[in-house]
Amino acid sequence: MLHLTVLAVGKIKEEYLRKGIVEYRKRLSPYVKLKILEVPDSPIGKTFFKAKEEEGKRILKSLKNNSFVGVLDPEGRTITSEEFAKWLGEREMGGKEVFLIIGGASGLAPDVLARADDVLSFSNLTFPHQLFRLILMEQIYRGFKILRGEKYHL
Repeated sequence: MLHLTVLAVGKIKEEYLRKGIVEYRKRLSPYVKLKILEVPDSPIGKTFFKAKEEEGKRILKSLKNNSFVGVLDPEGRTITSEEFAKWLGEREMGGKEVFLIIGGASGLAPDVLARADDVLSFSNLTFPHQLFRLILMEQIYRGFKILRGEKYHL
């Protein structure tokens, strides 16, 4: 079973997003050992560069040395749901703990991108980072349903 940690900057503030994430965590329990780890975001008053740098240090400190790190970034390689399912399957077979990183409002520090084993993008659209966490959870669930050949209906 895949050991997957979603490492995200900031806390989810909206109740509807928290409820959706809880629902997908329940749905994912037969497929993956999932952890969600939050690192504090930097104050909005800081420059984007300074905020990214501070958040990046917190992210890097949270990673395990022998883990596979996937970063979700708009500049990454755009993939489909089927390609993401295949990606999850490859990670599952690889046997390493996997971290999927979602940056904060200011994006990701260059040091975090440099540490990544893979940089993925789910869309050319820009999403709020809190909403994207729910989108990621849904796509992980969809990916496992695709991998297992199971039907998926919302």
